[in-house]
Amino acid sequence: MPPTEHPVFEAKGMPFRRLGQSGLRVSLLSLGGVYVWLTLGESLTGDAAKELVQTAFENGINTFDTAETYGEGKSELELGRVIKELNYRRSDLVIMTKIFWGIREGPNDSGLSRKHIIEGTRESLERLQMSYVDVIFAHRCDRTVLMEEIVRAFNYVIQQGWALYWGTSAWTAQEIEQAHHIATKLKLIPPVTEQVLHNMFYRERMEKEYLPLFKKYEYGTTIWSPLAGGILTGKYNDGIPEGSRFSTERRRAALASPEGVAEINKVKEITKIAQTLDSTPTALALAWLAKNPNTSTIITGASSAAQLLQNLEALKVLPRITDEHLEQIEEVLGE
Repeated sequence: MPPTEHPVFEAKGMPFRRLGQSGLRVSLLSLGGVYVWLTLGESLTGDAAKELVQTAFENGINTFDTAETYGEGKSELELGRVIKELNYRRSDLVIMTKIFWGIREGPNDSGLSRKHIIEGTRESLERLQMSYVDVIFAHRCDRTVLMEEIVRAFNYVIQQGWALYWGTSAWTAQEIEQAHHIATKLKLIPPVTEQVLHNMFYRERMEKEYLPLFKKYEYGTTIWSPLAGGILTGKYNDGIPEGSRFSTERRRAALASPEGVAEINKVKEITKIAQTLDSTPTALALAWLAKNPNTSTIITGASSAAQLLQNLEALKVLPRITDEHLEQIEEVLGE
């Protein structure tokens, strides 16, 4: 293929949803999250990293999520390298990154000061080898900085063309409301989306706290940890495989606790429901999130192309999930 010829993006049956009130359309399943990018740039590099991103692209995923802090910048470097080598058309991609933690220890190298938001964004773009990202997130709220400074700084980033939209991550509903209030008062651009922890075992913020935001602002969501750190895949149903994420002593203890045992028992029941749908607990857990109308995109993690393809099975089971299945799941989770 000549270097000037770009691979053609095809949806391949992937649903796309608007990111909140914005006009940006994101794939229902996206690739990223802390576990992927701690692997990408560390143990997953070179051809394996390229295969993962290529598999995502060739299966209709247009949205990729990373952060300045993942792998201390290595994940952005690796993602940028891979996308450049694959010669994807930039307009076919939705790239999201996050600013807060930084990668150095200086007094202004983290947080949401105007200085770090601007300098951190520019450094992220250098690592990604891109002139802009589609969405820049405040990775956490910084309660030591005035909200007006935060809102103005992200607007400056957008005005410079370094990002098209901005969003929040792990902010409270009250903090998001405050940002919207200040943006409206100053006639500035408000955040359009929240990167929120949501899965079958963590539901409070998405399903209760944020409901007023969805009604008032049509606030978008990018879901992280959709499989509860891998527990919802079912691979821990019969013990902890060596070398897995929960094979450390601390995590073994967490799974052996009463709460951990209760979660595993629930996953076993979820697995049974998945089997009636000729599917897997992984696919069912992702499809369950997709049934929520307030879900914009689900950030799926994968350490290999094969694992990513397993996640994509969620698209096959999604149309087969009935209200009866949802009630069965609710009964299990409510126990």
